Amino acid sequence: MTTPSVTATAAPAIRPIAKARTASGRRLPVGRQLILQLVCLAIAVTVLFPIVWIVAMSLDPRNISRPDSLIPPGASLQAYGKVIEKPTLNDIPFIRLALNSVVIAAVISLASVSIGAMGAYAFSRMQFRGRQVLMLGILAVLMLPAVATIAPLFVQLNKVQVAGVNLRASLIGVALAVTSSQLPFAIWNIKGYLDTIPRELEEAAAIDGASRFQTFRMVILPLATPVLAVTAFFGFTAGWTEFYFSSVFLTGNQDLTTLAMALNGMVGQYAASTPWSQFAAFSVLVALPVSVVYLFLQRYIISGLTVGGVKG
Repeated sequence: MTTPSVTATAAPAIRPIAKARTASGRRLPVGRQLILQLVCLAIAVTVLFPIVWIVAMSLDPRNISRPDSLIPPGASLQAYGKVIEKPTLNDIPFIRLALNSVVIAAVISLASVSIGAMGAYAFSRMQFRGRQVLMLGILAVLMLPAVATIAPLFVQLNKVQVAGVNLRASLIGVALAVTSSQLPFAIWNIKGYLDTIPRELEEAAAIDGASRFQTFRMVILPLATPVLAVTAFFGFTAGWTEFYFSSVFLTGNQDLTTLAMALNGMVGQYAASTPWSQFAAFSVLVALPVSVVYLFLQRYIISGLTVGGVKG
């Protein structure tokens, strides 16, 4: 008769202690929650304000640079129709501009991933003479601004003729020039991620008879999908928004105009001469594909940046 009474008395005493520990371990004080929510709200407003501004400007038929409301009076999509039909003074459709930018972005993305992955694998898994010096050289090039390489790349590519076409004055030439500035980041970032992959997996594949290339293709690359997605995304973004190399290399050829070049050409000498509604609509159309790609690859991008950036 004594034991049940002890058990019945002890059980209610244990439950409140467990609840108190759970509550204190998982919940933040109300004051701290309020501060964190206010900070997040301020960050969200800071980030979203330019986007709301440019969208409101694109819907405003008054063609003003400072919209006075989120939904301007007489809001319409007329500016988007004009941009898609004829974005520049030349007879170049929007689709043609987008295709030119896609060619540059696709070449940069593919070259950054393929060459960067092979270079990063060599630095991560192989020991050879001059390895440390080359890594320092890659880091030095990574800190060099891409604009500083325009002059030497212009001279070098201008000497190359492919099928009677000057490589410098072509979309592929612009893509190769931009790739030269993207490769250091690609190699450095991918190497940091490959360093986190256990070497035992490669040793097991080698025991099963796989060659080094088969191990790289069938074991390493599938495991490195997040960092490859990061590299591809940044390469695509660099090509999609590229302006400096295109404006210097592609001068005189209107058929090779890119989206960034056309967008810059819409800016007039004075504020009153700039078609602000069309300029804003053009900006939204240019930013939209990159935003969509980021939303689809967000999970891989976050994991690839965090893991690849911590170890390396």
